[in-house]
Amino acid sequence: MIAAPLTITGGRLVLPGGIEDGGVRLENGLIAALGEVAPAEGDERVDARGALIAPALVDYGTFAVDKPAFHFGGIARAALMPDQSPPLDHPARVRFAAQSGKPGLWVHPLAAATVNLAGEHLAEIALMREAGARGIATGRKWIADSGVMLRLLRYAAMLDLVVVTHAEDGGLAGTAAATAGEMATRLGLPSAPAEAEALAAARDIALAEMAGARLHLRQVTTRAALDLVRAAKARGVAVTAGVTPAHIMLSDLATGGFRTFARLSPPLRAEDDRRAVLAALADGTIDIVASGHDPRGPEDKRLPFADALPGMAGAETLLPAVLGLVRDGTITMARAFDLVAGAPARLLGVDAGVLRVGAAADIALIDPDRPWVVDSRKMAASAGNTPFDGQPVQGRATALFKGGARLV
Repeated sequence: MIAAPLTITGGRLVLPGGIEDGGVRLENGLIAALGEVAPAEGDERVDARGALIAPALVDYGTFAVDKPAFHFGGIARAALMPDQSPPLDHPARVRFAAQSGKPGLWVHPLAAATVNLAGEHLAEIALMREAGARGIATGRKWIADSGVMLRLLRYAAMLDLVVVTHAEDGGLAGTAAATAGEMATRLGLPSAPAEAEALAAARDIALAEMAGARLHLRQVTTRAALDLVRAAKARGVAVTAGVTPAHIMLSDLATGGFRTFARLSPPLRAEDDRRAVLAALADGTIDIVASGHDPRGPEDKRLPFADALPGMAGAETLLPAVLGLVRDGTITMARAFDLVAGAPARLLGVDAGVLRVGAAADIALIDPDRPWVVDSRKMAASAGNTPFDGQPVQGRATALFKGGARLV
């Protein structure tokens, strides 16, 4: 169903070149006009009242289709990881996942790289692409067999699909719950060296370079791995990097109270690595900030820290996290929305995530200064396992439009 034409006026447009006063007209599911727009006869009209008119967020690499949380966070599109039950390793499952968000959410499945995500035998990737897959992902784990990974990358290059990998050497990481260092030692937690990430990233970058494939390292959280990405980009490797707000805003000090909401994968890092993430956001080494949305209920989190499952409910805190980076002067507003909308859309190959005539009419009205307090008990997500519980933040989506139709 096509939404009726709609004109939003009186706002501040978040454009690739910066912020400009103006409005937007939406028609037939697309952006029809930008700037000094006037409503046509019969248009629905919305007064933005000075709010930011921004592209709706595109969340790259979520683990659940959690529409209430996405709508709260200003998210209209989500790239769904293959770690479902059962995994997205079959065309029919991919096709079903692609339809699962309608009508309130665009869901773009990432197909499982291997059968049952076991890291051994390649799945039917070409058939899953035809079924709607927008990329290939190794899931929560790294593919240890370099031969399998090289075949995957070569196959993906032929199909022009990006490979999304979890950069953590499983042989070193094992079942560790923390990053090796002072905090893990003090708490007595099973830990793994931070170098597990750099080793995995180095191998995957080398194989992607050999194969001529596109590689996305879903979370890069250490200085050593970020240096590898920076160097690979400089020599022309088609590699991109992502991170979640947890590794931007928190260090391993957040694990001090054994609070399992801070049990994440990869685990929280030392402060030096967190600062390296901030520098990589500022210089463009990191391309995407994603929520890593992975709601976990009490049965998964009310356990001893080392036994709890990793994951965070992140969809609702993604927007205030990147807006915080703007207020701190780390990035510009235009860069913030490229991190959470433009770059993820480009990686998915969808014409969205940017305010441009002809692009998808996925729009968010945002009050960047609106204060609120993160409360795990009141979250819209299916579970409130956020490491930011109790923290005051700023920035809320006040309205959300998908294909020109209002959702919030």
